[in-house]
Amino acid sequence: MKRKNIYRLVAVFVLPLILIFSQCLQENKKTDDPRGNLYAGSASCIKCHKDISQSFLNTAHHFSTRSGELKNIHGSFSKDSSVFAYNDSLKIVIEKQGKRLFQNAYLKGKKIESQPFDIVFGGSKAETYLYWKGSKTYQLPLSYFENLHSWTNSPGYEGDKVDYNRLIGSRCFECHASYIKQKSPESGALHQEPAFDKASLIMGIDCERCHGPGANHVNYHTEFPEEKQAKYIVKFASLSRGQKLDACAVCHSSSKEQFQTSAFGFKMGDTLAKFKDPSFLPEDPNPPTLDVHGNQNGLLATSKCFLKSNMDCSNCHNTHVNESNNMAIYSQRCMACHSEAKHNFCTMAPKLGEVVKNNCIDCHMPLKSSNIISVESSTGKKAIPYMVRTHHIGVYPEETKKIMAFLSQKKIEQN
Repeated sequence: MKRKNIYRLVAVFVLPLILIFSQCLQENKKTDDPRGNLYAGSASCIKCHKDISQSFLNTAHHFSTRSGELKNIHGSFSKDSSVFAYNDSLKIVIEKQGKRLFQNAYLKGKKIESQPFDIVFGGSKAETYLYWKGSKTYQLPLSYFENLHSWTNSPGYEGDKVDYNRLIGSRCFECHASYIKQKSPESGALHQEPAFDKASLIMGIDCERCHGPGANHVNYHTEFPEEKQAKYIVKFASLSRGQKLDACAVCHSSSKEQFQTSAFGFKMGDTLAKFKDPSFLPEDPNPPTLDVHGNQNGLLATSKCFLKSNMDCSNCHNTHVNESNNMAIYSQRCMACHSEAKHNFCTMAPKLGEVVKNNCIDCHMPLKSSNIISVESSTGKKAIPYMVRTHHIGVYPEETKKIMAFLSQKKIEQN
C-alpha cells in the first residue's frame, strides 16, 4: 500500500517537474538570429517556399561564403597539384592535418608557418580563403582559380614572398555573407583593427539578406495560413526601378564610393545613396576607369539597352535559380526586347544563322580581364588575368570576329 502511495506522489509532483524542466531545456536550445528578433532565419522560409528555397541552395549567392571543410574547397590536393613554389627554396604546400586542410609554408624544407582553411570566399570563378586568429580574420596566401584548375598567389600578394598577415575587414563580409557582428572598439585605442564575434557569422547570402527581416511575416502567416497575400515583407515587384537597382547595387556597384555605415544595415527598398559618400568622379565604360569586377550596376548604367528602357537586373537574372553559363536562357531574355518585328535585332543574324538565338552574350557582354585583381602562377613567371563578364552591353567588333572565325572553322570541319 505504501509503495502505491509513493508511486502516486511521484506521478503527481515529480513528473510535472520533469516536464517543466525538459521544456526549459528545449527553450535554451533555441538560438536567436544574431541580427535581432525581427529576423526569422532562412529555415523558416522553407515551409511555405520549399521549391524556391531548394533551388536557391544551388546558386552562387548561397555559396558566397562557406566553412573551410574539405567538401567546400574545390582546389586539387594531389601531391603534384598541391604545391605552389615561389622559388627554389620557398613554397606553400596544401596539406591535410586530421580532418582539416592547412596552407603550410616551407623555407628550405623547414615549416615556417601553418594556418587552416577556416572560411571559403567565392566558388564559381575562384575561391580565396580566410583563417581565424582570435577574433580577427586573415587571408591565406593561396587562392584557387577554377578556369586554371590550379592554385595561385592570392590577388595583390607579391610573388616572391609568403604573407599570412592580410587582415580582412567587414566590407568583404558585407557582400559575401549575410551577417557578422563587429566588436566594439576598445576604449582609448588610437588604432583599432576590425574584430568580430565569430559565433555571429551567417555564411552565404540568405533569404533575409535580400528580402529583409521576416519574423513578423513568418509569425503572421503561421497564425493565418489561409492568407495568401504576403504581409509584413517587402515585395520586390512593388519597388521603383531605382529601388530594385539599389537592392543589387549594394554589392554589385562601384568601389569608388565608400559606405558611411555598414552595408548590413541596407534593406530592400532603401535608397543606397543614403548609405554612401557621393562620388564626383566621372563614369566611363572604358576598362581603365570602370572595372568589370563587382561593378555590374555601374557598367549596366552606361549601356544603351539600359538608358533607352526601364530594364533592371531582374529582366535578365533569376536570383533563385543557378543559370550560370546558360547562354541560351539569357539570349532568350535579350530577344524578349530585341526582335526583327521591332527592327532592333542583331545585324549579324543573317551570317550567324541559328547561333544568334543561343548566344547573344559572348558578342555583346564578353569576358574581360579585371584591372584590380591580378595573380601570378607558381614561381612568379606569368601574370594570370581574372576574367569577368562585362555588364556594359554593347558592340565589340573583336568578339564578333572571334565568333565568325569559329563558325567558319566549324563549317570547314563539317565539310
